Amino acid sequence: MDTKRIVIKDKENPEDQELFEAARILREGGLVAFPTETVYGLGGNALDADAARKIYAAKGRPSDNPLIAHISCMEELEPLVREIPEAGRVLAEKYWPGPLTMIFPKSDLVPYSTTGGLDTVAVRMPSDPTANRLIRLAGVPVAAPSANTSGRPSPTTADHVWQDMNGKIEMIVDGGPVGIGVESTIVDVSGPVPTILRPGAITQEMLDELFGHVMVDPAILGPMKEGVRPKAPGMKYKHYAPKGELTLIELKDETIKALYTPGSRLYSQVSRMMADSGKNWKLDMESFYMAWKVNEAAVQREQTGAKVGVICTDETMDEYTVAVKRSIGRRSSQDSVAHNLYAVLRDFDDLGVDYIYSESFADTHLGSAIMNRLNKAAGYHILMV
Repeated sequence: MDTKRIVIKDKENPEDQELFEAARILREGGLVAFPTETVYGLGGNALDADAARKIYAAKGRPSDNPLIAHISCMEELEPLVREIPEAGRVLAEKYWPGPLTMIFPKSDLVPYSTTGGLDTVAVRMPSDPTANRLIRLAGVPVAAPSANTSGRPSPTTADHVWQDMNGKIEMIVDGGPVGIGVESTIVDVSGPVPTILRPGAITQEMLDELFGHVMVDPAILGPMKEGVRPKAPGMKYKHYAPKGELTLIELKDETIKALYTPGSRLYSQVSRMMADSGKNWKLDMESFYMAWKVNEAAVQREQTGAKVGVICTDETMDEYTVAVKRSIGRRSSQDSVAHNLYAVLRDFDDLGVDYIYSESFADTHLGSAIMNRLNKAAGYHILMV
């Protein structure tokens, strides 16, 4: 199959004629990759069981991993669901269009091939102008998981999509780099209490403020048990993974406490190391110690002859001695880290890195989504120090 690639001249104001062919392909059961505000999606008609099967085939995705149906306006939601719970109405009014997916009881109109066999359907209304207009022109809800080979880092540019999908789908709509860089927050509103199934840019803190309290599915915090059917994309399987083996370095609670306890052995050791370096330190002790331990692990692996990469931050970049290091953004800016995460992982693939060691991040606000993706990418391979 020849994959056509079209470039949107003005992604904030796409012209209909730029999208007519893509909309036709979607209506007729074909596949089109397109940008959203989160990552690039691989779109097919959500009401067409054959189109859903094509999506699974193109991605190499397990068929029990549900797809998200994308709509362009609230009027397109009602035919897809049996009911809209009050929590769903509140969330839609507050955060749609935007990076939020909700789980509803599905209507008979939605095939089980789209929902992964579940009686619920995941629905999102993207705010990206190109995505929203394309869905409206297609005239059908668009099932659209991330436009990557299943398990690989999600695509945040059209070039990433081309690497994985060229020759497998009919068209790629190139709308430039995406904004957020991690997938949408998923909230299940089909039960009595809204439950976060996947963290994203709509954070738990934002949802708690809206509802007083929301639940968090245990699958966010660790691997899902075997035999459990995932309620939403990204819950069960290893996701977002680079080709090299990724290890996260995390500091134990007692380590952090010792770093901030004057007179403790670790406090004295790290203070002395920072003073002996002669640098005018802009790092706090925790960031310095994190970089030291990540570099130590990477150097040890590098000495075996392997090609090793390090995921660091702008603040810690100068502390590493390994040959391959990439900043994921500013530790002081969770937005920058989320935006760059998948591009950095794909960069290591291009470089042929065998092993990757990464700093970890605070798991509050957007950091919850960042750590969720890094943990999934690492297969929960974590080194506590």
